[in-house]
Amino acid sequence: MQSNVEMTPRILSAVSILTKPLEVSAHSSEQEAFLAALESNRTVLLEQLQSDSSFTDLRRLRETVKATADWFCCDTEDATWSFVQELLLLLLTLTQHLQDELQRFKQAPPPAVRTHRTPEMAPPLPPDVFSVSQQKTLGAALQFVVSLGLCPYLAPGVGVPLARRSAFGATVEKAVRREVPPAAERRLLTTTKVLLQVAELSSLATLLFTRHLGDVMAALSQLGYQPHRDERPLSSDECRLCKDALGNLLGKVYQPIVIKELLILQGGAKQGGPAGSSGSSSGSSSRAAPGSAPAWLRRLCGQLLSSRLMQPNGVQAVVRAILEGGAGSECDWRKCDAVARILVACPKQSVSADDYFKLVCPQIVDLLHFKDKLTALQFQRVATRAVLFLVQERPAFAQQYLLRPLGAPLQRCISAASSGDSCVAVEESEVTCCVEDVYKIWVLGNSSSVTLLTELQELLPVIFTLFCFTKQNVSHLRGPCQEVLLWYLGQTEPSSALLVLRKLSGLSPRTNDVAAGFHFTAGSAGGARLSSRDACSNEEDELYEQLSGEQWRLECLVQLLAELKDSDLPGDFFLDLLQELTSWTAAAEEEEPDEEELERHLSAGAERRGQRLALLQVLAVMAECLQHTQLLRKITQVVDFMVSLLQRACVGLEQDRGSRAGNPVESQTLSLGISLVATLLSGPQLNPEDYSSLRRLLPPLELLSRLHPEQLIQELASSLRAVIATHGAYRGENLPAAAAAQGSRHPETPKSNPQTPVTPHSRLPAPPGASLSGDRQSSGTDPGTPAPFSDWLLEACDPNVPTRAYALRMLTRMVQEKEPEAVQAQEKVLTLFLENLEHEDSFVYLSAIQGLAALADSYPDRILDRLLTDFQPGPSLSPSSRERSLETRLKVGEVLMRASRAMGELAPHLGRPLLGAFLQGTRDPDQSVRASSLSNLGELCQRLDYSLGPLAQEVSSCLTALIKTEKEAEVRRAAVHVIALLLRGLSDKTTQVLSSVLLDLYRALKWVLRSDPDQVAVLHAQLALEELDAVMRRFIFPEQKLEKKIVVLP
Repeated sequence: MQSNVEMTPRILSAVSILTKPLEVSAHSSEQEAFLAALESNRTVLLEQLQSDSSFTDLRRLRETVKATADWFCCDTEDATWSFVQELLLLLLTLTQHLQDELQRFKQAPPPAVRTHRTPEMAPPLPPDVFSVSQQKTLGAALQFVVSLGLCPYLAPGVGVPLARRSAFGATVEKAVRREVPPAAERRLLTTTKVLLQVAELSSLATLLFTRHLGDVMAALSQLGYQPHRDERPLSSDECRLCKDALGNLLGKVYQPIVIKELLILQGGAKQGGPAGSSGSSSGSSSRAAPGSAPAWLRRLCGQLLSSRLMQPNGVQAVVRAILEGGAGSECDWRKCDAVARILVACPKQSVSADDYFKLVCPQIVDLLHFKDKLTALQFQRVATRAVLFLVQERPAFAQQYLLRPLGAPLQRCISAASSGDSCVAVEESEVTCCVEDVYKIWVLGNSSSVTLLTELQELLPVIFTLFCFTKQNVSHLRGPCQEVLLWYLGQTEPSSALLVLRKLSGLSPRTNDVAAGFHFTAGSAGGARLSSRDACSNEEDELYEQLSGEQWRLECLVQLLAELKDSDLPGDFFLDLLQELTSWTAAAEEEEPDEEELERHLSAGAERRGQRLALLQVLAVMAECLQHTQLLRKITQVVDFMVSLLQRACVGLEQDRGSRAGNPVESQTLSLGISLVATLLSGPQLNPEDYSSLRRLLPPLELLSRLHPEQLIQELASSLRAVIATHGAYRGENLPAAAAAQGSRHPETPKSNPQTPVTPHSRLPAPPGASLSGDRQSSGTDPGTPAPFSDWLLEACDPNVPTRAYALRMLTRMVQEKEPEAVQAQEKVLTLFLENLEHEDSFVYLSAIQGLAALADSYPDRILDRLLTDFQPGPSLSPSSRERSLETRLKVGEVLMRASRAMGELAPHLGRPLLGAFLQGTRDPDQSVRASSLSNLGELCQRLDYSLGPLAQEVSSCLTALIKTEKEAEVRRAAVHVIALLLRGLSDKTTQVLSSVLLDLYRALKWVLRSDPDQVAVLHAQLALEELDAVMRRFIFPEQKLEKKIVVLP
């Protein structure tokens, strides 16, 4: 008698005999050859069961199982069904044997395991574990059972037909004889029941459902739910058992796989190829058209899918079923949108829409919190699109179950209540999760829905407060907060955005901000949490903290506005504040309270003064931090600015014409406005829309032409008014020059930045060229014609500082562009630059330094020699002359440093004379010259590469001597910094170029670390040692590179 251990291989050997391919003689058709092979394998198996003594126990167990199988038909004329019956008997035999073995294994382990058990031994394998070859045999057997005993009996449109799976599928379907007993429905029921019995064993269930789950589901659906016109081939109990089996199966299997198979069943499959008629579908009441599933199956799959969706984690299962198995890391956006549409569509079988969305919406929010990058990207897309679709179609449910729960942590920041002790009102994880969710839904979703904007507006003050906190610390929440704020300001209506900006800047009462007594504190993971604020006992400290906090919030708001590069919102906000400032000025003029109202007026005066101070503070910070090109981007904004400016200058002209005439501030403001209008009108050709916008200047200009006490202002205002009214048809003589002259009458007027480029589209004045352009216009020269070279030479000697500096910049540009006149007059230009190098104004001598650097870059051979001569120390001079000479040498040193940077690959050729001069400068009596020479030496050495090798010893000796003997800390710092620059510039070439002096430099740096009292020098030494460490690591451990080399053999 065989042992139980050998029974499993015997059963699988019998299965292998039944399923192995067999050589048969050629027949007339492929179908006959297939049937002959099935019948031959079946005959060989039965003969071996009867004759082979090794199959005795298997034959006995098979007979036992056969006796209990009431479905076995001995006299069937269908060879395929006879073959399937033998396979089903063997599978049931294997199942019965393994179940008995598992029960004995659980009750008592094998004796060898009990006696020789050691701690390091692996646990014993249960008897239902199969080898790879055994799994392959069982997989082939299950495929035969499904292909011959299940798929041919499915109704059209139910499941995927065999003809669509392989080219041999049509032959298999033709080989099945459905007209002979037993009936097709009975065959389908038998196969399905046996497969479910086999699946009770987990190891066999894995083999079955990983490949044939859809076929089993299709069979159970047809057996339990297919309607029939005539008498049903199955009893009601059998149909009910099939329905229960389908429900149990769907509950046990991994839900995404179940949903995927249900979607396949619901979609059906095109009926292609020569498929025979199914006897089971002859009585179907719902004939499916080719290419679609029957109506009853579509309804059933829809109901089952809805039930899957409404289960816990059902949303995640649906998303995984549709999106898993995509093409690599690329997310199919159409699939994501389709899944989102499915999630927001309330199924018909749901009791109410409220119950459905109450169950599904929290699961949609959970999709935003996955950590896996690929999964998170896809799930985030689905969640975002689902939220947007729900907001569009059902905004009430979206607000109740999605948006408000999503922003609940930030809402708790608004309504937090203090308990008296120091406590955390909102944890860091909650704040981080909420901010990230808001960023994903609003910013990445990028839908300007009114519902979304309204919901976000309530959270905006808290987000801004959190943003201000992150600007003071290192936090990963800074980016999301900034993006959310910028998105809202860019998407909402301008009027709403202005109201929000007024609230955030403190000009309007704050609402929905962080609760009083609470503030954000740093979290342990780089986020923020809301904690109760400690009470401050000192009133002055509390006031200072409040004022500094307000100032910081205002600076953060202006930095936020600076990020709106292509938006008109900063300019609109600035003009709105200017208009309010004008209204405040007008109100101040009209306020003349009598004695009865004096008490009320005084009580409200403090509040008004506070509001005015806050307004002026916001305007001052915006004017200081934002560029004019961002505040006044369009001509309409420029006109609004001038209207506000002129209206403020005109306030009080009708009431008191004398008191304001001598006010310098008002006079300067009015002169600036007149100059701006004149410059704008004298610019390029204006279009009708521009003149239409300029018509708003007519009332204040008319008021100035009538009431201003100065005759020149009246005439200018009248002329400008005539130009605007006639759309440029009337042009006053020398209007821009007169406006410039009017502006020059007030030298206290702050000058504009001379470096601001004059661009035609900006249409703004350029004060640096005012005198030059005025002279040319008065002499009849076209202002658009470039000035000749001789004029710029004359302007470079002008006593007016802005004019001289501007001319030097123009000469520098001509030298850089190598214009012929500048090339011919090199000596004149060089002399002019050297003379201006001694000018006391920084704007002039910096322009001269830039010009000399341009000359040295264009003509290095001649210019560098002259500069080196001026850099060398001269003979003994008087103290005052020596001081001027020192300043000039430092400025020439700056020119040489810029020239060294611009040499590039020519540094080895042109740098030798510079190197000698810099080394000589390190011995200069003045410490500033020594430090300057060392700085220039570092800039030059890091560009010399291999040509530094012969001079390495000299440079090293100079640096080490200065490090150890120099008394001035500034010079020692410069010497150590030269070593750092040298190592950084040479990089991987350090070990070759400095091989002879590298040890000396290393010892010098270590000496600085140990002995130098100056902390800055120590810091430079640490940085230099880090550079050296990086170089040596790359030298000792070179980076491994995978390279392909193609060698051509001779």
